[in-house]
Amino acid sequence: MASSFLSLLLLTTSALGATTVPSFVAPAPAPTATSPSIYVGASNTTLNKTTVVPGKSFDRFIQIWLENTDFDDAVNSTQFQKYIKQGLLLNSYYAVTHPSVKPNYIASVSGDFFGMHDDAFYSIPNNISTVVDLLDAKNISWASYQENEPSDGYLGFNFTQPNYLNTSAPPYTYYVRKHNPLIIFSSVSSVPARASLIRNFNDFAVDVNAGAYPQWSFITPNLVNDGHDTDVGFISSWLEFWLDPLLADENFNDNRTLILLTFDENENGKINNKVSSILLGGALPANLKGTNDSTYYTHYSTLSTVQLNWGLGTLGRGDANKTMANVFSFVADAAGYKNENITGAAIPLTNFSGTYPGALNANIYIPFIAPNVSAVSPAGQPVFLAPGLNTSLTLANAPAPVNLTAKGEPLPGGVGTPGVGGAPPAATSASGAGAKPTTAGGGGTSGAVGFGRTAASLAAVCVGVVVVGLGMIL
Repeated sequence: MASSFLSLLLLTTSALGATTVPSFVAPAPAPTATSPSIYVGASNTTLNKTTVVPGKSFDRFIQIWLENTDFDDAVNSTQFQKYIKQGLLLNSYYAVTHPSVKPNYIASVSGDFFGMHDDAFYSIPNNISTVVDLLDAKNISWASYQENEPSDGYLGFNFTQPNYLNTSAPPYTYYVRKHNPLIIFSSVSSVPARASLIRNFNDFAVDVNAGAYPQWSFITPNLVNDGHDTDVGFISSWLEFWLDPLLADENFNDNRTLILLTFDENENGKINNKVSSILLGGALPANLKGTNDSTYYTHYSTLSTVQLNWGLGTLGRGDANKTMANVFSFVADAAGYKNENITGAAIPLTNFSGTYPGALNANIYIPFIAPNVSAVSPAGQPVFLAPGLNTSLTLANAPAPVNLTAKGEPLPGGVGTPGVGGAPPAATSASGAGAKPTTAGGGGTSGAVGFGRTAASLAAVCVGVVVVGLGMIL
């Protein structure tokens, strides 16, 4: 969160000559209009229209991620009050860790963050599965839309371009890899057909206008519009410009669309990590609009909810943890699924940072280990096992954590090394060549995949227990 303040300081000083949040500037004529001068990546033509795979409660799920805002600050703003009146406020929805960096983002698509706790470059091995594997298994269309991404499937650490908030100011970094979760997984980035579905906002406009918008999508605004470098007032201006018209566009929001508007984490790390999350869209039952849902949810709930809705398998990680992955209640009720009743002191503390062992934590390193292969999804389906998965490295025989930093050693397999396995240098700009998808995944494959935790908390995962005494949440 200190980096968020620094970015804000740099943005406002360079753009305006003073440490104030800049005024919102629309990056395009409309959310369904392309903007070649600001969204520098050209549209890669539209997606193909596909046969809709019907779900139990919705046929399309859209999640829009915003940044670093405390629950009260968001829900008390005028723009969010408007959405609360037309949607369902999930007032007990929590992020799974601090900082946002990448951990909450990758947890939402893979069910774990593998001990990740910093802003470094990561490329997660090929045999670590994501929600994409589950969707592809059922032929459910998907895409991720990243504002200011310079090209589809871009692998760079960030992208710097002319500052459109103030054209006389120095160039600014609007796009960062850390907020683009699927591209961090080699099982996506190393497959050209998948990497091409990590798209920019010019593509978004074309896809919506063509009526080819996918059934599952993950949307990340740029660093000013998501609030990372600004504040909730700036977010509100962007939402009024961008989301309000789309809510009335049936190519985006029809009567079978469910939209989650959420934040990666709260700003105050001294309190538990509750974030404002609102369900919107035509699929939301009319009797729930303008009401609250106090069921305990986390970012893992986005996985369990789509699993139940479409009859998908599980990843066997946080998405299979009964405590941490309650299904959105109206979806659970429609399918006859029973959520866990987690309230009060039973709500896990998830406001820790850097204390979780894992394959992406050089200070408390353990290898990637296998998921819980006996887990089942809320739909009763089995764990998806990626090709090349080695299930022999399990919770029972996980080695003790090692401090690689103290030993002066990097993370094994090149998972934290730009340039390994086809990954590009750490950063590029509008004046340089954009990195394109390659067929080589950074870091290759791991011996196994799954949770990165201490022995005590690892053992807890399989039975859905939350280990609070050690400060570790599963």
